[in-house]
Amino acid sequence: MSLTNIGDMSFSLMQQTRSAALKSTMITLTQELTSGQTSDIRGRLAGDYSYLTDIDHNLARLDGYAISATEAALFSSASQQNLERMQEVISAVGQNLLTINPSSIQVVTQQASNEARLGLDTILSALNGSVGGRNLFAGTATDTSPLASANTMITALKAEVAGMTVVSDILTAVDDWFADGGGFKATMYTGSDDPLSPIQVGANEQVSLSLRADDANFRSVMRNTMVAILATDSDLALDPGTQNILLFTAGEGMLNNDHALTGLRADLGYAEQRIEEASARNGAARTSLGFARNELLAADPFETASRLEEVQFQLESLYAVTVRTSRLSLLSFL
Repeated sequence: MSLTNIGDMSFSLMQQTRSAALKSTMITLTQELTSGQTSDIRGRLAGDYSYLTDIDHNLARLDGYAISATEAALFSSASQQNLERMQEVISAVGQNLLTINPSSIQVVTQQASNEARLGLDTILSALNGSVGGRNLFAGTATDTSPLASANTMITALKAEVAGMTVVSDILTAVDDWFADGGGFKATMYTGSDDPLSPIQVGANEQVSLSLRADDANFRSVMRNTMVAILATDSDLALDPGTQNILLFTAGEGMLNNDHALTGLRADLGYAEQRIEEASARNGAARTSLGFARNELLAADPFETASRLEEVQFQLESLYAVTVRTSRLSLLSFL
C-alpha cells in the first residue's frame, strides 16, 4: 500500500478548510436549534415549493388586508367621533330652540340664536374633520377640506333672504339655497362629487365609507342651524314674532336631524363591526397559515442537537490534532 505525503503548507491549508467547514456547519445547526426551522429548505421540500409559495402568497395577501382594515377602522372611528360631536350640538341647540314661544323675551331668543351660531362652527369643524392627513367627508378629494367657512355661508344666505319678512318666504329661500343645484353646492362645498370606493378588508369583504359633507342629512342640519342664526340677525331686522317662529321651526327641524344622525351613526357602527370581524378572521387565518408554514419547515430538535454535538466533537478533535502537529520538530523527534 503506497502512502502519499502531504507538505506542511498543504496540510495547514487542509486543516483550515476543514475547520472553516465545521464552524459553518455548527453555525447553521445552532440557528436551526434556536429558530426551530431547517436551513435546507430545498432538501426538506424535495424541490417542490408550490405549497410553501401558496402559504407565503396568502400571508402577504393577509398582511395587505390587515393594513387596509387598520386604515378603515381608523377612518370609521374618526367619522363616528365627528358625527357624535355634531349630534351633541344638534341635540342641545334643538332642545333650547323648542322652548321658544310667542311670549319669549328678546334676550332669550338672542341667546338661543347665539348658541346656534356657535353650534355652526362645531358642525363645520366636524364635517371638515380629517385623520391621518385624509379628510373624512370630502369624497375622493381627501386632501381638501369639503366646506368653506361659517362666515361664507352666513354672508351668502343673508343676501338670499335680504328684504324678506314673511316666514314662508324666508324658509323657501333657505331651502332653495341648500337644495341640489342651489347655492350651497356652488358656494360652500369644495369636496369631490365622487364617493370613496369600498375598502377591501378581507377576502370577498368590502366596507363602504362614502359619507360626504354634501349629504342631504348634513345639509338639513346646516339648514336648520342657519335658520336659527338668521332669525335674530340685526341686518335682517325681523320682528320678534317672526324671529320666534323661525327659531321654533329650526328647533323642530333639529329634532328630526337628531334622529337622522342616529341612523347614520348606526350604519357607521355596523361598518365598524364588519371591519372588526374581518380583522379577527384575517388574524385567525394568518395564525393558522403561520403554524402550517412552521410545521412545513420545522427542524427536528433532537436530530439537530445530535448533529451539533457530533460537529463539536469533530471540531475539538481537529483542534487537538492541530496542536499535536504544531509541536512536531526535529529536536522533539531526536
